[in-house]
Parts: sequence; structure tokens; C-alpha cells
Amino acid sequence: MSTSVDTERTPTAPAAPDAPAAAGGSRDIADWRPEDEEFWRRHGARIARRNLVFSVLSEHIGFSVWSLWSVLVLFLGPEYGIDAAGKFTLTALPTVLGAVLRLPYAYAVARFGGRNWTVFSALLLLVPTVLAGLVLQPGVSYGTLLAVACVAGVGGGNFASSMANVNALYPQRLKGWALGVNAGGGNLGVPAVQLVGLLVLATAGTAHPRLVPLVYVPLIVLAALGAALRMDNLTQLKNDRGALREVVREPHSWVMSLLYIGTFGSFIGFGFAFGQVLQVQFPEHFDTPVKAAYLTFLGPLLGSLTRPVGGRLADRWGGAAVTLWTFVAMAGGTAAVLAASHHGSLPLFLVGFVALFALSGVGNGSTYTMIPAVFQARARAAIAAGADVPGAERDARRRASALIGLAGAIGAFGGVLVNVAFRQAFLSSRSGDAAYWTFLGAYAVCATVTWAVYLRRGGGRRDAVA
Repeated sequence: MSTSVDTERTPTAPAAPDAPAAAGGSRDIADWRPEDEEFWRRHGARIARRNLVFSVLSEHIGFSVWSLWSVLVLFLGPEYGIDAAGKFTLTALPTVLGAVLRLPYAYAVARFGGRNWTVFSALLLLVPTVLAGLVLQPGVSYGTLLAVACVAGVGGGNFASSMANVNALYPQRLKGWALGVNAGGGNLGVPAVQLVGLLVLATAGTAHPRLVPLVYVPLIVLAALGAALRMDNLTQLKNDRGALREVVREPHSWVMSLLYIGTFGSFIGFGFAFGQVLQVQFPEHFDTPVKAAYLTFLGPLLGSLTRPVGGRLADRWGGAAVTLWTFVAMAGGTAAVLAASHHGSLPLFLVGFVALFALSGVGNGSTYTMIPAVFQARARAAIAAGADVPGAERDARRRASALIGLAGAIGAFGGVLVNVAFRQAFLSSRSGDAAYWTFLGAYAVCATVTWAVYLRRGGGRRDAVA
């Protein structure tokens, strides 16, 4: 997927003193020239910043709704008749739907407008929250819970539409910062909903799981109202389906998608599963849900905060180098978790798992910086061979944008794999050791692929992203 703004045919005359020209409605902008520094200084920066604020708000709530069932499963006591494997299935289903929806959501921004789609996608979050508030009570069938949990996946699509919208609003020189703020603010929705769950558990107890989704109902309405009143549509924004077809045929696209499965997939998968893992792995320490809830938010919080750190480290040391050492460190963290599981050491288990969260955030940032670097290297090579400079740079940008959308969608499936691995491990035994061995092998593969494709001397690709 790629979205772009057609600036070549846009008149270069200064916009109206108060705002860019509108078309088709009071919140539609026809004249948008973010690369024009004078335009950006007079009008663009203010408008883009306002849209970014409400985009982050909507995406943040979307992430909270997406990860809602990572909290709700903590309330499902013996009276619900669901074992540990069944609860991991409840947390896996929203991840599946969220991953599937990311590509169509990204296309929807250009088709319907950034403001319009943000309002619609925010209001759509009312469906899983209200349904959860209605059905959560002892005696509800497991099939009903599966269906309602799956619908929460609509929150996972918000990331893709929000990123596509912000990508179109900002000039190239500021995209990294803007996309980082947008992604980080959205990711913080995971620890936020877990803190809400902790508050409900600590005050109302396990008998009132409906309070958690119902807390978000007014917040969703406010986010939709804010988007309707303060966001804009760029009428020049259009989908570039050709770029998606091009990157699908590009081998680097599948390499980067694999690496993003290892980083973002770990973050979202562990975020959904951590509370359940603590209760099943160490029942003597976490015999009540509230004890597990005291810790579940910490890992996702660190993973969200370290995402921009990974981008900054990649800017200094190279995306591939940072990604390689991140996977090596994640393998070390997994080994610590495995050792802790064998010896029943809760402190070591917590240290290893929290390290995995933090490192997955670093990897999220570093792998995303690798994507434009790959295509920028291709553009430099093409220019050196005599290609048109603006054309080569434009192709690099459109392909990088398309790959960001594709990798984001595929990477989310990593969260599904994490929950499936835990489900199978705990289904066969009371230990997650089989899942930890799987993660250890996956990180070893990702580290090896990163080195072989982007860092191996003599491989011809070292300067691209190292």
C-alpha cells in the first residue's frame, strides 16, 4: 500500500491568508504543499500538528480496544469454565482480525479522507466495547466470547490508517519524527488499558469486568467528536496500488516483514499474553488477577517508550546493526526467561520478560528505519547509473510507504504466533518452555537473516542500511 499527495499539478501560488484552499466541504483541503517551506511555515505546520494530535488520540484508543481482552481474561474465573488454552485463544483472535484489517484501513484514508475515516473507525470501536459490556457475565457461552473478542480486532486497523494519514500530512524531512510520535502514542494504548483493568480489579474486584470496556465508551465518543471537529481531509491524497504490487515482488519486502514479525509481533503478542503467562506459570505468586495486573502494564509501557529510542539509535549506528544486536539481546532475554521457568525463579523471569518488551520496542524503531534506507540505497544506485534524480527519489518514497503498510500488516501476525505458541505449550503442560524455545529459535533466525542480508561483508548490501 502507498498513499501520496499529488503536488506536481498543484498551483504554487500562496494559499489564502487563513488556511489552504478548501474543496467539497469545510474540512476538505485541496491545496496541500508540505514540501513548500513557505507554505509549511505559514499554514502547514499548524494544520498538520492539529491533525496529528487527534490522530494519536484515536489510534491510542484503538490500541486499547485491540488489547482489551488481554485484560478481560484476567476476570474470567472458574465460574466461566475456560482453561488457560481457551484464554490464549481469546487473546489471539483480536490479533488476527487487526492484522487482516491493516491493509484495507490504510487504503481507506485516500478513498474516504483522513478526517472522515478517523471519525468512522473511532465510532466503530463502540461495537466491541459495548458488546463486551453486554455479554461479560457467568454463564455466557465460550463461542459468544470468541466472537466478541474477535470483533475487538477493529482497533488494530486504526494504526495503519493513522500512519497513512500522518505520512501524507508531513514533509519528508519531518516524517520520521511525526510517524514516531504517532506510533508511540498509539502503542501506549496497550499499557493504558491494562492500567484501567488494574484500577477496576483493585476497586471493584473480579465480579465487574464490564466496567473496563464501558470506561472506553465516552472516550471513544470524545475521540470521534474531536476528529470530526478538528481534523481535515486531503482531497489530493490518492492510493498507489502499483507501489504495492512492486514491493510484493521485491525480496527485501519479505525480509523486512520477517524482521517486523520478530519485533512488533513480539511486542503485541507478549502484551496480550503476559498477564495470563504470569498466572499460569507462577500460580503461587499470582493466585488473584489483581496481583498479575500490578505487573502486566509495565512491559508494554517500556516497549512503547523505547520505540523512538530504537529509531534514534538506528540513525546513529545504522538500522541493520541495531536490529541485529536487538535480536541477539532478545535471544538472551528469552534464555533468561527459559532458565527462570526451569528453576521457578520469579525475579529472573520478570527481568527477562521486561527486557523482551523493552528490546522489542527498540527493534520496532530500528526495523522501520531500515525500510526507507533500503529504497534510498536503490535510488542512489539508480542515480549513479544515470537515472532521473527526482524520479528515482519519488519511486523510493512511494515504495517505502507501501512496504511500511505491508510490513505493518504482516508483522501484526507475529502476535498471533506468540499467543498460539503459548496456547500449545500450556495445553500440553503447565509450563511455557516449549514456547520459549520457539521464540529463542525465531530470534536466532531473525538475527542470522539480518546479518546475512544487510551486514555480511562482501554481500553487496552493507552500505544500504548498516
